[in-house]
Amino acid sequence: MLGGILEALFPKRCAGCGAGPWPFCGPCRRLVVVLEPPWCGRCGAPSTRSVRACRHCPPEAIARARAPFLFEGPVRRAVHRLKFAGWRPVAEALGGAMVAVCEDRPDVATWVPLSRRRLAERGFDQARALAVVVARELDVPVVPLLRRVGDPGPQARRGGPARRAAMRGTFEAVSTPPRRVLLVDDVLTTGATAGACAEVLLGAGASEVGVLTAARAVSGAPSILGPGPASGSVVARGGGSPVVDASRGRSDPRKPTLGR
Repeated sequence: MLGGILEALFPKRCAGCGAGPWPFCGPCRRLVVVLEPPWCGRCGAPSTRSVRACRHCPPEAIARARAPFLFEGPVRRAVHRLKFAGWRPVAEALGGAMVAVCEDRPDVATWVPLSRRRLAERGFDQARALAVVVARELDVPVVPLLRRVGDPGPQARRGGPARRAAMRGTFEAVSTPPRRVLLVDDVLTTGATAGACAEVLLGAGASEVGVLTAARAVSGAPSILGPGPASGSVVARGGGSPVVDASRGRSDPRKPTLGR
């Protein structure tokens, strides 16, 4: 009975358009941009060649950042369905893909917390939902290590330096973190929010903070990473089929999938 109620409340439809089959229908899958090498070794931003660092890199407090997808098209819509509509099945689809690109072996996973006001408005914390899935798949604890004590207001129209300045003093630690922490959020843009969290965690006792998000927002991404098969890979089918590396003609289990 409970399963039927949950299915009625949170139906498993295409996370991109809400109409096709779960987790992404064929038309939406073809528009998903998978992030894969060549990329920036530190922040995972797409690049025409492999580099150690790039102009998109987040603040130095972040040891490494990874995301499976570019924040556009169906993935953008999926994140918005999770973030603003609380469509919980999206967390399962995106969280599984996030684990596929996670290079960290953390002691614990945590998340970027919402403010009390935002949580009251939405009734749902999308970053926590993703962190629960990621921690489960990595077999590590998921622990609330941070609390938001300030509200810098909307960040969308601010550039990187303005965002970083606005985020100072926004978070505080609620407990002593272990050495290696994986910080989970929905989207990485400038890294100002994640960087502010990482600085607090390092100050509280962590020795390394990695960041894992569902998507990466990057301006001026190179055309080599066009959507779908044009990027050299076929985005995963539902039901857990592996991604096929078109250049080798064999499955590559390391690439992100959108189904389990």
